[in-house]
Amino acid sequence: SGLEGPRSDHLAGGLRFGVLGPVAVWTADGQPLTVPERKVRALLAVLLVHAGQPVAASRLIDDLWGDQLPEHPANALQTRVSQLRRALAGEARHGRDLVVWQRPGYLLRVEPAAVDAAAGDPRISAGRLAEALALWRGPAYADFATEPFPRAAIDRLEEERLAALEDQAEARLALGEQVALVGELAGLVVRYPLRPRLRAAY
Repeated sequence: SGLEGPRSDHLAGGLRFGVLGPVAVWTADGQPLTVPERKVRALLAVLLVHAGQPVAASRLIDDLWGDQLPEHPANALQTRVSQLRRALAGEARHGRDLVVWQRPGYLLRVEPAAVDAAAGDPRISAGRLAEALALWRGPAYADFATEPFPRAAIDRLEEERLAALEDQAEARLALGEQVALVGELAGLVVRYPLRPRLRAAY
């Protein structure tokens, strides 16, 4: 289940990352890994938003501190990077190597399959929709929802979740599950009144 961490055979240094809910990290055997200090978790969240792509140091500083810059921003960022590397290295083989310097900033070396958001993409086969939707532990990037940096990712992931719900509803209707669906869809239609596919399924 999503509470145990997303399952995948393709891991980043033996770790799995979750953004479909509060930002989380799990070890290969599904145990939660603690990333201490909010700024360090925020750094991880920013790198996950741009997973596989380098993020400029200036962008990281702006996302982490905004207008409340520390006295030496570059040094403060380096400290948080070192703390994140230590946290990831504590449980994962090569974990320290997951956060690397790559111009113009830092890169989280993570395969898409090691992040729950990739497994939840609604383009996967209909047979895995229920499994994909079960990965959601709450709103995406829930612990950073008020920050500006994950907003585009949150909106994209929520759209993908709703599309997956619509795909699932249509697939279940084709299987004759109308009675079980009617109650579920009634609540969704009230919550998302402007989704024509949900209305059509209902």
